[in-house]
Amino acid sequence: MPAALDDIISLMEHLPEGERRGLLVHYAESAGLCAPQPGESFDLEDIRKDEECTDTVGIHLRVDDRNRVFFRVSLGHEVQTLTRAMTAILCKGLNGSTPEEILALEADFVPRLIGADLVRQRSQTVYYVLGRMKAALTVWNNRRRAAGVA
Repeated sequence: MPAALDDIISLMEHLPEGERRGLLVHYAESAGLCAPQPGESFDLEDIRKDEECTDTVGIHLRVDDRNRVFFRVSLGHEVQTLTRAMTAILCKGLNGSTPEEILALEADFVPRLIGADLVRQRSQTVYYVLGRMKAALTVWNNRRRAAGVA
């Protein structure tokens, strides 16, 4: 578990339900800070609208020369609040991690983060962004292997 993500989970899992939902709304409102910035370049960009999401989501991936991963995520206007919150949390919690740490990350932390009730209500939504991030990283890894880069 990347340390930054673990810190966010540790904070949120001990909050009363009302405060947790309030913090999720705060994260959702800050999701715009995770959007690509002018002049940034990426190693991989995957922008599309999937069936399980209400609008287009773009995953923008950069891996630096120290093998640290950085995500930016672009979200369409219709993307739901919980997806926006997960975007901000994952960008903050995963940026600076290694590809191996992210690909090994099990999704079982999600109920600790957002609460079991929201997981039941929004089962597809809560895992969507993490799945897209891991898929982009897998494509990046496969391209590196095909190019003969270890």
